[in-house]
Amino acid sequence: MLKRITTASLAVVLIVPAAALGQTRSRSGRARPAPKATAAQTTSAARTAGATRVADQIKLMTKFIYLLGGVTSGIAAVDEAAKRNEASPQILQQNQASKTRVKTSIQDFRVALDKLETDFRATPELQPFYIQLAGSAAGAATAEEQAAANQFDAAGRTLLTVINRLTDVLVIMRQ
Repeated sequence: MLKRITTASLAVVLIVPAAALGQTRSRSGRARPAPKATAAQTTSAARTAGATRVADQIKLMTKFIYLLGGVTSGIAAVDEAAKRNEASPQILQQNQASKTRVKTSIQDFRVALDKLETDFRATPELQPFYIQLAGSAAGAATAEEQAAANQFDAAGRTLLTVINRLTDVLVIMRQ
C-alpha cells in the first residue's frame, strides 16, 4: 500500500509540471485594436456634424426672428413717442439698450455664419455643400448694416433669406 501511494504521488509530481510547461502561450483574450474608420464612415460623420451645425444656426435664428418682431414693435413705438417728446429718459435708455442688443445679436450671427462657411470650405467632406452655403454670412452682414441704420424690420427680413439659404443647404445634405 505504501508502495502504491509513493508511486501515485511520484507520478502526480512528474505529470503536473509537464502539463504546466506544455502550455507556452497564454490563452487569455487580448484586446484587439479597433478597426480604423472607413472613408464612408468619416464622410458620414463629417456630414452629420456639418448638418447639425447648420440646423443649430437655423434654430437660433428663427427664435431670434420670432422675438425680433415684438422688440421691433416696441422700439418703433418708443421712437414715435420720443419724436412727440412723450417718452421718459428711462424709457429712452431702455429703448437704446434694446437696439444695442439687437445689433449685437445680428453681429454674432454674422460671425457664426462666417465660421460655418470657413469650416465648410476647409473640410473636404463638406466642400460640395459650401457653394450653397456661401453668401449666408454676407446676408447676415447686410442685416447687420440695416440694424446699424435702425432698420430692424428690414434686417429681420434679410435674416429670413439667410435662414432660407441654410434650409436649402440641409435639404441638399440629406440627399
